Amino acid sequence: MAIFRQYIAPLLIVVVFLIALVAVGARIFLPTDMAAPAPIEEVEKAAIPAPVLPPVAGLPPSLETLVKGLPLETDGDAAL
Repeated sequence: MAIFRQYIAPLLIVVVFLIALVAVGARIFLPTDMAAPAPIEEVEKAAIPAPVLPPVAGLPPSLETLVKGLPLETDGDAAL
């Protein structure tokens, strides 16, 4: 077990680090359009209906938010 702890485990850590370093460093050789992050499109909130959850039996109102989550805003001018 000492051989694994002294030689093999540190070697695996260094190899994983070097692989990650090469993968990140390879981005400078990519074309400009491939090196940029992917574009994010906005999703319309009106197209996604809010789920209707059944009431939880015997749950105090103070714990209802923990089980169901916060209510979704339904108006369109809410800030994201």
